[in-house]
Order: sequence, then structure tokens, then C-alpha cells
Amino acid sequence: MISQRWRWIPNALTFLRIVLIAPFAGALLMENYRLALLIFFVAAVSDGFDGFLARHFNWRSRVGAIADPLADKALLLTAYLMLTLTSVLPVWLFLVVLGRDLLIVVGALAYHYSIGRYEMEPSVLGKINTLIQILVVLSIILLLADLPMQPWVLDAGILLVTASAVISGGHYLLVWGVRAWRAKQS
Repeated sequence: MISQRWRWIPNALTFLRIVLIAPFAGALLMENYRLALLIFFVAAVSDGFDGFLARHFNWRSRVGAIADPLADKALLLTAYLMLTLTSVLPVWLFLVVLGRDLLIVVGALAYHYSIGRYEMEPSVLGKINTLIQILVVLSIILLLADLPMQPWVLDAGILLVTASAVISGGHYLLVWGVRAWRAKQS
């Protein structure tokens, strides 16, 4: 059994992902897509490895439970923002992606302060939305880096991200609205 003194490693890897956001944003803004791809790859590997360590050795922490998804979300939002600022993606798509996330955060805060404790539990549709957002960003960056990727991924990706953001955001709103209504009734 590996010593518990190493349990800080998953949180350190999460912090690494947070630190990588600035160079990732800079690479996208400077249209250095191969560097952006490398940074995105390092972030993805660190995310997978910290999750493995946290689960396999039970090195979970409250900080990690909060910071890990926030680091992932910050990296994704940064990707969508930079690709919007460089006119790769339309502004309205960034607003849809950001709006969905804000809806969930504001809803969680409203639930917490008006009903009770809010436990972060991503839905299946939320996980699918995140996967779609990651795959679309990855595909677009591959395309922009002149690596093997079909040009149609840009238009298809925009449609997929839009649909999944609207559907998963609506699902969160419905589920937590019903929970709030039931809690107020009892």
C-alpha cells in the first residue's frame, strides 16, 4: 500500500491544470495551435492521472472534489473564449456554453441558500455535454493545427455543442426545479 503522505499528488495535478490555463489561452490567442494541443494533452493526462490516483488509493479530498471539476471547466471555457476571440467560433456559441454553466452555478447557489445544502452531482447528460465540448475543442484544434481532421467538424461541432448545452442545461433546470419545489412543499 502506498503511503498516505502522497495523497497531495491529485490536488497538485489539479493545480497544474489551473496553471496551464494561461499558457493554453496564450497559445490559442497567438494561433499556435500545436502548442495549444500539447498543453491540452498534458492537461488531459494530468486530469486522468489525478482521478486514477484519487480513486485507486482513496486520496480524495473536499478540495479536490471542488477544484478538479472547476479546473476542467475553466480550461474548457478558456478554449471556447479564445476560439471565439480569434473568430474561429461564433460569439453566440460561447454565450450558450457560458450561459449553461452560469445557469447551473446560479441555480446551485439559489438552491443552497433557499432550500438547503447542494451536493454537486453531475448528471449523465452533463457528463455527455462535457465530453462533447472536449471532443469538439480537440477536433477544432487538430483542424487548425493542420493535423488530420475533416473540415466539417467545425460546423458539426458547433451544432453538437449547442444541442448538448441546451439539453443538459434544461435537464439541470428541470431536475433541480422539481427538487426545490418538492422541498418547499414538505
